[in-house]
Amino acid sequence: MRLNTLKILFALLAITFLSHAQDTKKIYLSGKDFKHPVAWEFMCTDGHNSNKWATINVPSNWELEGFGEYTYGRWYKELEQDEPSKEEGFYKHKFNIPETYKNQNVTIVFGGAMTDTEVKINGKLAGPIHQGGFYEFKYDITSLVNYGEDNLLEVHVSKHSSNNSVNNAERKTDWWLFGGIYRPVWLEVSPKSYIEHVAVNAKMDGSLTADLDLVNLPKNASIEASISPIGNNDNFKTISIPLDNKNNHQTISAKWNGIKDWNPESPNLYTLTLELKDGNKTLHTSKTKIGFRTIEFLKKDGIYVNGKKIIMKGINRHTIWPESGRSTDKAISILDVNLIKDMNMNAVRGHYPPDTHFLEACDSLGLFVLNEVAGWQNGYDTKTGTQLIKETVQRDVNHPSVIIWDHGNEGGWNNEIDHVFHEYDPQKRIVIHPWSDFDGWDTHHYPTYLTGMHRFNNGENVFFPTEFMHGTYDNGIGAGLEDFWSRYKQSPLFAGGFMWAMLDEAVLRSDWTGEQKYDSKGNLAADGVLGPHREKEGSFFTVKEVWSPIQFAPKHITQKFDGSFLVTNDYIYTDLNICKLEYRVLKAADNILYTNHQSEIIASNPINIESIEPGETRTIHFDIPTNFFEGDWLEITATDKYGREIYSWSWPIHKASYLANKLIARSDVKKEPKAEKTDSEITLLSKTLTLKLDTKTGKIINIQNKKGDIPFTNGPRPIGMKAEVENVSIEQTEDAAICVFKYAGGIETATWTLFSDGRLKLELIFLKNAGRNSGFDGAFFEGAIDQFGVSFDFPEDGVESMKWLGNGPYHVWKNRIKGTTMGLWEKEYNTTVTGESFENLVYPEFKGYHANFIGGNLKTNHGDYKFFSENDKLFFRLFTPDEPKHAVSKVFPQPKFPEGNISFMYEIPGMRAFKPLEHQGPESQPTNIRIKSGDEGIPMTLWFDFRSDN
Repeated sequence: MRLNTLKILFALLAITFLSHAQDTKKIYLSGKDFKHPVAWEFMCTDGHNSNKWATINVPSNWELEGFGEYTYGRWYKELEQDEPSKEEGFYKHKFNIPETYKNQNVTIVFGGAMTDTEVKINGKLAGPIHQGGFYEFKYDITSLVNYGEDNLLEVHVSKHSSNNSVNNAERKTDWWLFGGIYRPVWLEVSPKSYIEHVAVNAKMDGSLTADLDLVNLPKNASIEASISPIGNNDNFKTISIPLDNKNNHQTISAKWNGIKDWNPESPNLYTLTLELKDGNKTLHTSKTKIGFRTIEFLKKDGIYVNGKKIIMKGINRHTIWPESGRSTDKAISILDVNLIKDMNMNAVRGHYPPDTHFLEACDSLGLFVLNEVAGWQNGYDTKTGTQLIKETVQRDVNHPSVIIWDHGNEGGWNNEIDHVFHEYDPQKRIVIHPWSDFDGWDTHHYPTYLTGMHRFNNGENVFFPTEFMHGTYDNGIGAGLEDFWSRYKQSPLFAGGFMWAMLDEAVLRSDWTGEQKYDSKGNLAADGVLGPHREKEGSFFTVKEVWSPIQFAPKHITQKFDGSFLVTNDYIYTDLNICKLEYRVLKAADNILYTNHQSEIIASNPINIESIEPGETRTIHFDIPTNFFEGDWLEITATDKYGREIYSWSWPIHKASYLANKLIARSDVKKEPKAEKTDSEITLLSKTLTLKLDTKTGKIINIQNKKGDIPFTNGPRPIGMKAEVENVSIEQTEDAAICVFKYAGGIETATWTLFSDGRLKLELIFLKNAGRNSGFDGAFFEGAIDQFGVSFDFPEDGVESMKWLGNGPYHVWKNRIKGTTMGLWEKEYNTTVTGESFENLVYPEFKGYHANFIGGNLKTNHGDYKFFSENDKLFFRLFTPDEPKHAVSKVFPQPKFPEGNISFMYEIPGMRAFKPLEHQGPESQPTNIRIKSGDEGIPMTLWFDFRSDN
């Protein structure tokens, strides 16, 4: 039954082929991707499930299918391992070619196999062994196949190459090493006379040249060239071009008027159709997607695309998926490109040629691509490298997204073969050596903020670091980005940069027993702004705001606010008048932290933008609604012409003191509170709450409500300063019991007020009298301060969630506050460690610093505890994020947190970005303060609601 079905299928294929004989047919022998595989016979020589024939899905990496051994490319360095096993995989697969395919050209194509690949058809070699694991390669097997019957395909893949230069380039690397046929395998069946290859140079003015490789030309050969836009119905003329039948390599020219150019903001694409004709007869038709765009590379100036000088906002990306390794699919490529675009990026780079469907997504959605020939700190030999460069350029030459060829990485190039790129590329795109100052292009990796010494400050070469802002764990990426970006943009030679990296490259280990475990080799592959399944880390939103093409000048909303903002257009090509802006005024109910209610929108409207051209700064304005100041914060959301959100910004409408007093619940209690004092403790009592304070230290001894003890103790403890209690006094009013501690040191006074209804207020004054602080060495007066505030103890056990008004929802660092917005937020308790908690990667992280804190309700299994701040720009520290446990080399995952568990702070530390903080910009550095006689000091006013009935 199965044989008859196959015969019918191939007969139908043959009929289809004959009716469209002028087209090249693509017939898959494997699945199209890892989600739709085809089973082949397989045997692996080493590791798991070795030395026995089984079946394997093709395409796939065999480790993810349960064969062989997992290997990470730093086996020889940080991992201190012996050279990995030299696994080999043997594949068998039968396929049938109908009799009707005789007299056609048959080519077998491998999208990618790791690493040395020997191919046999019916026991005969298809050609030389292919070396290099990231490249598409093919063999003409016309003479080897049997028509009308089964053919045996045998493929021998060696994970370890017999060529040491290939091993050095691809296996001594900072990435996962896999084996197997991981990209599709297919046949291409073409007529005897056909267009074998097309290499296009399509300019923004509609002119086009194409280098053609032609096979078996007839005497009266010609090309009919036509274009059709993808996405609209514009019509363009067909151009006939005669050919020289004696030359198999020819260049044709054509020009069309009225085309729309390609750029990442408007990625207009066309289908170029070339018909090979013999007189009026069509022999073969070739179709290629192209974009018309003009690239100019001007040394000591910059990179121009369509006449506009570009700045690339880019990131580095590995091709990987946790359950399938390097074997991916079109949906993943589209997902990744959309995520990159969602961060307001316009460029991407990888360490090897990506999947074709990834480049197609870059073409259609709009990204600049730096396309790299592999070579991680070691280059290929001349013979092998020449072949691999040819394969890369020939496969990818027509993608308009590809604007630069990268030759290796960090020393992984071979100067002898740079010229090969231009031999196959009619566009003559520049060739760079990533991290090197080479041929007029400075791609220095991980530059410091103050990079200079002729390289940047007075440099002559165009500067675009192909790696910077390294993102190990929660480091880098967004932390410090704004400083770096602002400084580098000051140089007219700056052409952009590429952050490392897009993804935490963790894979699901098929060889580990028990529950599912993902492995990123500790800190070695946990470098992303996204998790393995593309979970968004906090830096994702920081990048989105910092790299937004719409930039708002800083502004406070006051009673004088007139609805105007100063806005800069940071696009390259797009006028902001085609973007949409909408404002919303949001209001929080008075008791919103005590209920399940959410905020409400009380006014909204579009904002009109007449015209702001790229590079311009102008004022936008909206008419303030009559109820504007009834709201609590303003949001403005921008979307581009395709409906993609650019960013949503927010501004408080009122000061923190107004909002905090609005949010905290009051009740009518007539009973007068009391204040009592002994030598050792102060007691403040109300009907619903009792507070005990230590007279010697000023710290909380105990708080009780009607249900018992409140586990908020041992504070206020000074952070970033010293303070000692000098004296304490109490007083009592009709509705409040008051205790005032006077300190020597960084704290001037701490005033506790317990109101009759149980609300508790703490008013602190810091750094008021320099003379009285002299006994505490004065370190914070003019020295460095990276933490400043007060801290308390609170148990983490039993905590369930937090609802708060402030910037959120992600935690912040001093140099990574952007990307959070004012709003009402809620999140569940979690212990996520970015870059490590892959089995339960819950975002946003619960613990850490939270910016612009107004008020919050910490919900636990033993009660709800509410905190409020009357101070703008106050940081709320909620516990200490867990440290990673599986680092395999020295890392600095996070700055040291202050003592305690809950803190209220004016200064918090910055997060490092691969380099020490002192190599970063001003917003990453500790601050300083100088106290003068007569200063009124720095106030901090906090409210606590620990009442059991609120």
